[in-house]
Amino acid sequence: MSAHESMEHAEHAEHASGENKKIALLIAVIALCLALSETLGKGAQTETIAKNVEASNLWAFFQAKSIRRTVVQTAAEQVKLSLPNDDAAKAAAQKQIDEWQKTAARYRSEPETGEGTEQLAERAKRAEEERELATAKYHHFELASAAFQIGIVLASATIITGMIALAWISGLLTLTGIAITLFGVFAPHALHLSL
Repeated sequence: MSAHESMEHAEHAEHASGENKKIALLIAVIALCLALSETLGKGAQTETIAKNVEASNLWAFFQAKSIRRTVVQTAAEQVKLSLPNDDAAKAAAQKQIDEWQKTAARYRSEPETGEGTEQLAERAKRAEEERELATAKYHHFELASAAFQIGIVLASATIITGMIALAWISGLLTLTGIAITLFGVFAPHALHLSL
């Protein structure tokens, strides 16, 4: 090998080493984006589960209150149908009917505790909306994570193959992943994604 060929080989190796450093930096940036997207995704997934449990619990409480209200209303109606003729007994029965009706009304609406069926239904619907929001975020973060993972693979393949086009595709996937992550954070219902 001549001195000229050695110099060309050294220059080529130095150029390849510089390119590899750039690709390694690209991989590091993509890995950082992946870590952020995965962290956001896990948080959204946890919130989805928590809000689903909350909504289920509230609907169960709603059903229990509805059943109690129905039982009390039925008892009041039953006593109304069989009111005694005796004035004292009639007054006592009416007093009990009034109590049951107050209880039934309280089971329907109890704003001070938020535990009437109207309030429970409202809270359960709000929890369902929050669950849907968290689910939408989760789908965005999962899709972004996939883009970042593919980007890392393509950037790694660039080092092995020397095909710079793979690095460009990797960079585009990274930008796409960043955009999808931002949609997940700021506008999760703007894109309709589901996995």
